[in-house]
This record gives sequence, C-alpha cells and structure tokens, in this order.
Amino acid sequence: MEDAVQTFMGKLRGSVAGETFVKMTLSKAGGKDRQLKNVYVRPVDLKGIRQLSFTLRYATRDEVKNYPPEEAFTWIKLWLGQDFLNGDLFTLQEDVSIQFNKKRKARLFSRPASITQQPSLSHDRPKERLIIGEENPYLHALGITSSEGEVLKSGQKKFRQINKYIEIIDDLLRHHKLPLQPRIVDMGSGKGYLTFALFDHLANQLGLNPNITGIELRPKLVDFCNGLAQECGYNNLRFLAQDINDYPADQIDMLIALHACDIATDIAIAKGIQSQASVIVVAPCCHKQLRKAMHCSNEMQAVLQHGILAERQAELLTDGIRALLLEAHGYTTKVFEFISTEHTPKNVMIVATKGKPNIDALAQIAAIKQQFGIEFHYLERLLSPVV
Repeated sequence: MEDAVQTFMGKLRGSVAGETFVKMTLSKAGGKDRQLKNVYVRPVDLKGIRQLSFTLRYATRDEVKNYPPEEAFTWIKLWLGQDFLNGDLFTLQEDVSIQFNKKRKARLFSRPASITQQPSLSHDRPKERLIIGEENPYLHALGITSSEGEVLKSGQKKFRQINKYIEIIDDLLRHHKLPLQPRIVDMGSGKGYLTFALFDHLANQLGLNPNITGIELRPKLVDFCNGLAQECGYNNLRFLAQDINDYPADQIDMLIALHACDIATDIAIAKGIQSQASVIVVAPCCHKQLRKAMHCSNEMQAVLQHGILAERQAELLTDGIRALLLEAHGYTTKVFEFISTEHTPKNVMIVATKGKPNIDALAQIAAIKQQFGIEFHYLERLLSPVV
C-alpha cells in the first residue's frame, strides 16, 4: 500500500510544483467520521500566493479551507486509505486514481488527461459547467445556443438540464469505470440533446472511444440526428428508427432511457438486465400500468380514493418496484431527483450499477403487491423467464 500511496503523492506534489495540477477528489468514505462524504481540492491564488483550497462536503453542509501546499499534502496523505478509499487526481498531463479495497490494499490507475486547460485560479470563480456552449456546435443546431456560442434565453432550461445530466454521469463513471470503447444505447433518444452531450463528454473530456446508439421511433428525428452527428464528426454516434422492443439485448455496457413513457421504461430496464449492462440509467415518465392495476382494500383505501394521491402513490410504487427488481438481478440502485421540477416535472432518476443481488427483494415486492392489491408489475413479466 505504501508504495502506491507514495507514487500517488509524488504525482500530486510534482503536478503542484509544475503548475499542472487541476483538481483532486477524495471519495468513498471509509473512516470513523461518516458525516464527511467527500473532499474536493483545487489550486487557488490568494493575494498572489498559491494555496490548495479544500471543500469538505458533509452530509448537511460544506466547509472550505485553504492550506499551503505542504500542509495540504499532509492532510491528503492522512486521509488516503483511512477516511477515503478512492482518490482521483487530475493534471494537465494525466489522470491518476488510487483505490483501496476493504483490506486497505491500494491499486493505481493512470489514463490520458481528461482536462487540457488550467481552470481559473480565482478564489471566487463562477460555477463550473461540464458542457460549454461555444465549444459544442451541436448545441447551436439543437437551438440552445446562438452561432457565437451564447446560450439563448429559450435554451436556458435545456442547457441546465444537459449540464446536470452530464454532471451526474461524470460522477457516476468516476466510481464505475466503463471500458475504453464502451457500447452505449440510449432508448428513446428524441432530438438527441442528451445523447450528443454524452458522446461529447465521454470522447472529448474523459478520453474514451464510445460507440453510442440512439433508438427513436420518429424517422425525421433520426435523420436529423444522424446528419448532425456527421457534421460534428461523431463517427461512432448513430441513431436508428426502431421500436426499443426490437433492439437486441446484447453487448451493452451502459443503457440509458430518459423519459421513456410508461412501460417503455420497463422494456428498457429489461433490455439492460438481459444484456448484463454494467450501468443502467433511467428517468421514468408516466406510470399508467400500475395506476390501473392498484386495487387497495386495506386502510390505505381511504387515502387512495383521491385521484391525485392515487396517482402519486402509483408513481412511488412503480419506481420503487423497478429499483427492487434491479436489485434482485444483482444491481445496486439509487433513486434521486434528476433536476428541479422548475425545469421539468419528470424529475426522478434511477441509477443501477452491477453489484450483488438483494436476496430479499422479491419477497419485499410480493408484500408490496399484496398490500396494494397489485397483480403484477409489467417489468416482472418481462423478466419472468429469469425471475
């Protein structure tokens, strides 16, 4: 372990001394202070003196502390392998990661630099965005920016949504690495706002060589997106006019389905599970199937007689059972708010990554169905040969 830590610290010291250090993240908390979730480090100039600025992210607050480099190195070395099991160093020359297992044995990983320009060293800098308008010509073709790269007033909400999506994916892939040539399928890609941004980020920021396929029923949108992909030189980005039912469930590393309506989300999840995708990301839309199937006869009936409450309960049950079915098939799941309802009312996202099966999940689903008088969840039927 000590050799790996020394090598990592040596690369950190060298990047700070050579002014190629961009940022560093400590994550996967493993220490006694479980309130401290992450630490983010970046260089700043304070009154002309170089410092390292630490953002300590706790469960309920953030704290910012600035240290001279040597004092900063001391803190980082104390945390590595003790309070945090992952460290990610970003320099202008390379990206370096150190990962510790439960026995605190460390491994080092190195890959080409994902950031090629030093960000501002100002202490009070504007909020960093992963998608920059003037550097992404597809945003203009999609009506989000002007020809000069300025975000249009009419494109502000979509631009924020795109950046939030890429922020989520970027954080996800820091902890769940994809292969260098990942095969990704976006089911229900629509006009391709998020599909283009994902390809751009993976290829031009993370240094991957992605092969992304967008599936969309409307031929006009498919033709538009394929033409735009060619204009941008995105040779491994293609769109197919196809029903997601007909897409083969094989050779998928990452499956995405954002705002696929009703059972289309279930079809997409099933395709991801059947293909053994390592990452599944869905943002469900409407929830009609379970809403019609609920026939509650217990004390909850008094509450669910109100249509709007029954609708909300159906949404909770639909997505909750989806998460449990993913867990039953060996995925670790997170369900969270994708983006504020100010930007879109369809704001729940389910992220699933390959892990260990939850052996209690099917029994939990059975109990939920009995309580709410549900005969079946559509995803169960899609997976029935496997369940």
